[in-house]
Amino acid sequence: MLFAIADLHLSHGTDKPMDVFGDHWSHHTDRIARAWRAKVSAADTVLLPGDLSWAMTLAEAAEDLAWIGRLPGKKVILRGNHDYWWGGIGKVRRALPPDVYAIQNDALLAESFAICGTRGWLLPSHPRFTEEDMAIYRREGERLRLSLQQAKRLGRPLIAMMHFPPCGPEGEETLFTQLLEAFGVKVCVYGHLHGPAHRYRFEGWLRGVWYQLVSADYVQFEPVPVKLPF
Repeated sequence: MLFAIADLHLSHGTDKPMDVFGDHWSHHTDRIARAWRAKVSAADTVLLPGDLSWAMTLAEAAEDLAWIGRLPGKKVILRGNHDYWWGGIGKVRRALPPDVYAIQNDALLAESFAICGTRGWLLPSHPRFTEEDMAIYRREGERLRLSLQQAKRLGRPLIAMMHFPPCGPEGEETLFTQLLEAFGVKVCVYGHLHGPAHRYRFEGWLRGVWYQLVSADYVQFEPVPVKLPF
């Protein structure tokens, strides 16, 4: 079975308690672990689309990555905007525990699906979008294209992970949605939106792709099944 949860925001190696963002974040790591062990088996796969750890370096992230590794199932991770510890992909992969796999510009077979994706970025519709953002937006689009190309070669239905929302709440067309549609992606899970920002989500069908928000606080700090509407 395929599950997903984004924005773990772990801080075992750093001092960054999440309850400063509200009481609903109190003891969130314990709640995630308890729900994870209750729902996920060793045969399952969990997609983790970004913001895994508050660590600034790979060494600081080691305890958080080990914590993820101890949980049941195969874990597929993606970089988020707060994953500052994520440097060269080779070093990241060498540091990962067994059953934890990182995607960057490539794809992975899991649960008979081709898992792909990229971090994403602010969208041009964002009121504070700048020329610098446009450069990153286009770069992330190219990263997504590379990942989708690799996934297509695997010959399985495509499921994409992104950290940032690939579109706004009205479902506007973006570089990301264009690519997801062009490559025939079936489902896209994403995170990044917290608290009041949940209102900016888009969930459901959009031009043939099913979108699902899986931010930890949105899914009540529990891995949730990826909806497979096919």
